[in-house]
Amino acid sequence: MADSPYTDLDRPPLHEAALRRALIVGDLWTDVRVVARTGSTNADVASAGRDGAPEGLVIVAEQQDAGRGRLGRTWVSPPRAGLAVSVLLRPAAPIARWGWLPLLAGVALAEAVGRVGVVDAVLKWPNDLLVRSATASDLVGPGYGKCAGLLAEMVPGGAVVLGIGLNVHQRVDELPPPAELGALPPVSLALAGALCTDRDPLLRALLRSLATWYSRWSAADGDPVASGVREAYLRGCVTLGADVRVSLPDGATVAGRASDVDLDGRLVVVDATGDRRAVAAGDVRHVR
Repeated sequence: MADSPYTDLDRPPLHEAALRRALIVGDLWTDVRVVARTGSTNADVASAGRDGAPEGLVIVAEQQDAGRGRLGRTWVSPPRAGLAVSVLLRPAAPIARWGWLPLLAGVALAEAVGRVGVVDAVLKWPNDLLVRSATASDLVGPGYGKCAGLLAEMVPGGAVVLGIGLNVHQRVDELPPPAELGALPPVSLALAGALCTDRDPLLRALLRSLATWYSRWSAADGDPVASGVREAYLRGCVTLGADVRVSLPDGATVAGRASDVDLDGRLVVVDATGDRRAVAAGDVRHVR
């Protein structure tokens, strides 16, 4: 019984057959696989993409040992404590607009978590989901904690892998410390007082919302305005209006007020002199 997925009844396993019946019904999801353990769902989906897998592949891991985040960070989840899911997309939209895909996925994730978990779920540019309890904010304090991260990777042959790691059941001792002093603390939906921490409806809601937003974006040829993606992202992004310090991939730093997300998905930062800088990638810290 030690290896049974039912030894911890607060963390029941996902059922692949039920998920396939529920999700392989529309125009996007073509294959849903639940694996007991893997190093990285993004690596698994990328490998399938290079081998010619069609758009719509979904791989979910019950346990992930070497998940990849931005800036080379690793992401590890205990068995059945969270959602580690990656999907394969083959966008027909111009490649210049593919930068909106992780932002689009963030909109879908916030929508699903807010609706099913009944928590206050918002976005931190470019790829973090923050939550605080909508019903008992004293559980996590007055501020937000980081509950999920998103990572988009291009695959040769015109494909994109979108990976999402969502903390659901993790206890305090199962969460890593903040990446740096003053960073937002990690949190799970359970610690945030979510009314639903069942991974099955959370996963279904996420994939259905993602399919809806991807369909709108694709129908608009990737136009973030015509598809409504930019408006939804701006509405849910708490980085806008905040004083930020952005660490760029080349080691440089940009500091100022986050004023906008432009049509290319870049964060626009206005410094103390009034100069505007559009940042395409970077590690953002909200300066308190």
